[in-house]
Parts: sequence; structure tokens; C-alpha cells
Amino acid sequence: MMQKWSSNSSIRRRTYSSNLPLLALIFSLFLVASVLYCERNIHQIHDHHSTLQDQLQQLSITHTSLPRNISTDLAKLDRFTKCSSSRGYSGRKTRRVDNSMPDLHGGRSYVDECDVFNGKWVYDDVSYPLYNESDCPYMSDQLACKKHGRLDLDYQKWRWQPNNCNLKRWNVTEMWEKLRGKRLMFVGDSLNRGQWISMVCLLQSVIPIDRRSMSPNAPLTIFKAEDYNATVEFYWAPLLVESNSDDPVNHRLDDRIIRPDSVLKHAAEWEKADILVFNTYLWWRQGPVKLLWSTEENGVCEELEGLGAMELAMETWADWVNSKVDHLSKRVFFVTMSPTHLWSWEWEAESKGNCFGQKTPIDMKNYWGTGSDLPTMRMAEKVLGSLSSKVSVLNITQLSEYRKDGHPSIYRKFWETFSPKQLSKPSSYSDCIHWCLPGVPDVWNELLFNFL
Repeated sequence: MMQKWSSNSSIRRRTYSSNLPLLALIFSLFLVASVLYCERNIHQIHDHHSTLQDQLQQLSITHTSLPRNISTDLAKLDRFTKCSSSRGYSGRKTRRVDNSMPDLHGGRSYVDECDVFNGKWVYDDVSYPLYNESDCPYMSDQLACKKHGRLDLDYQKWRWQPNNCNLKRWNVTEMWEKLRGKRLMFVGDSLNRGQWISMVCLLQSVIPIDRRSMSPNAPLTIFKAEDYNATVEFYWAPLLVESNSDDPVNHRLDDRIIRPDSVLKHAAEWEKADILVFNTYLWWRQGPVKLLWSTEENGVCEELEGLGAMELAMETWADWVNSKVDHLSKRVFFVTMSPTHLWSWEWEAESKGNCFGQKTPIDMKNYWGTGSDLPTMRMAEKVLGSLSSKVSVLNITQLSEYRKDGHPSIYRKFWETFSPKQLSKPSSYSDCIHWCLPGVPDVWNELLFNFL
């Protein structure tokens, strides 16, 4: 660092002519050093703005023991952020929650007359699937189960049938008209990304190849249809609030760190959309979460269990909805938790498997497994209750609970390398969290189509 220069009053003027050459030499060296120092700082400032991510990465490698001071505007909460220390949760809240109950039927007259979430799955190999896996150029290898060897394809051929009414049949042209001139944005984790891919696959077939485009994978990825001046977008925000997991690719971290009182970075994109579809759930089920409040200047984190941290995040998100969303011009949806099917004993007594090898839905009315956490559902209901008609709830949990057959299990691309022991027992590495496409997420989008 530069040393502070003393004041002029403390410097005595030299009058001896014999010292003048020495003074001139010192002064010249000072000028050269000053110029070099200033030039170095100018380059540093320029580099800071143009290659910020590179510098942060270097910082995390060379100074991993030092926390980032997040109180400055330039600091980012990202995968390189570290806590200087951790302490227990102080009890601080982000907002006051209205405990009234939400309208789980979406707040619209159509669903007041028709409970579309209460029904059963009906096998329909005439109308389903709504598209072919191989015909969608935007299909994800994580969800393309047929491509990766699944031979039983009945998982594609189930239709959701409400008990006392019928859903409007999917109509791709009508959906595009609903979206004309609008931005539809899905926001959340990989399950919501699956719903976004489903929507793109449902819509893309009627758009000429030269009139559609898909942006590269990024925090915000955009499918655009020129003829409708419309976009279908996905924004990666698995924890809704700002977090160290906001990189859509590099987010496998030892600690989950969130800024529980801020969605500012995310909201800058959300505010541009006309229709927003949010989700969050499974990322809160991976152990304690570290809270780094916006006012914390020393990098000290508080630690809180997942459900409590999720409540703080949802309250912050709800504050944004209440203060920023005009429900007359912007539609907001919240998708309830997507269930997992990790233990087959839940639907078949004394069995020891999971979703691997399952070929039919669960035929047990109101089945509810451990993959859907009831306390989380109640908390979400409480927070959503404060939003009144500003948010429509897509309650996909119960209808998806029945679909033990709909997961990729081993029929997807894996980036991990499995041991011979794992390969000899496929259930040991089955994906019983995400959903094959075509499949269950298409029905979630049919419900969205009915609400719009």
C-alpha cells in the first residue's frame, strides 16, 4: 500500500545548493513512481470491470481463507464466496407474514368451478404423447429416456383427468396466441428447467426453423419465436434469493450460502417478464443453509436448517411480489413441490427398490410419500397466503405423487463414473427426482395453459 505523505508544514525547505542535485534526483524518482502507480491502478480498474469473474476466481484460489466483504456494490455472492465464521441463527426475520391461507386453485373463476388438481391418471395412447422426444431439438439428455435406452414407453401415454370436469385440450396455436408479444419466464431449479424444456418442446414444432432461436446456456436462457414476438425463458435461481449456487453449471458446493433478504440481482430479470412461473424445494432438503445478510460486513454467516431458511427466502420473494407485481399486467405462478420416489416400500410393502423398473402409476387414492414434505407444504401455504390474487398456485404435488413410473431412473445421461458394484445394481444410481420427457411436466404445462 502507499504510505501516507506527511504535511508540507513538517518538511523543512533545503537551502544548501550542494543538495540540489540530490533533491532533483529524488523528485524525479518520485514522479516516475507516481506515474507508474497511477497507471497500474488505472489498468486494475479497467481489468476489474472487464474481467471481474477471472479476478474473483483467482482470488478464491490464492486467498481461500479470506472472506469476501459483501457490503460493497462490486462484491458478488457467488460460488467463490466464503464465510469468515458461522454462528447459530439469531431469529432475524425478513418480513411479517400474513397467516391467511392461499387460494390453491389459482385465484381464477375457471378453477373455482373445477378442481383440476384432484383426479386420476387415465391411459390414453391416442392423444399422448403430445410430441415425440426425437422431434424436439431442444431436448435435454438428462430427460431423454427413450434415447438412453428405455424401452417401455407407456410413461408417455397417461392423461390427467380431474374428477368433476375436463381440462381444455392442449392447443399449440392457442398457446402461442396467449403468448403473442409476451415473455414467459420459468424461474427456479432443474425441475423447473425440465418444465421449461417441456414447454419449448410443446411449442416449437409450429415455428419454422429460420424463425426460431435458442440462446446459449446461461443464467437466463431464451427460446424466441419471431412470428409471435414471444419468448419462453428459463432463469436459474434454485433458492429464489441470491446464493452461491446461482451459476447454472458450477453449483455443486459443500456449503449453501444465501442472502436471505435480497432478490435484487434476480429481480432485475424477473421484472422484464409478463408471465412468471416459480418453483423451489429440493435444494432446501440438503442439510443446513448458511445465511449471509446484506448488512453483514465481516463475512459472518448464520446457520439455519433448510425449512427455516426456505421460509426466509420465500418471505423475501413474497415481499418482491407484493411490492413490484401489478396483477393486472403481470401473471405470477408458483409450482408446488415435485415429489421423489426413492423408496418402493412406500407403495409396495417390504420391497427394497425405488423408481427403477416402475412401469405404471400408483393406484392408491391420495397416496403421499416421504418425497413430499408436509411441513414444507404448510409453510409454503402460509407464505403464499399473504399474496392473495397476485399469485396463482399450480398444485402439482398430489397428481405427481402417483407417477413413480415417470422418472428417468438409469435412462439418462450421467456425468459421474459408476463403479462395477453400482452398475451391477441399477437402483443404486437411479434418478428418481427428475422426469422423463415427454411425460409428467407436459401435464404441468397443460394446467398452466388452462390458467392463462
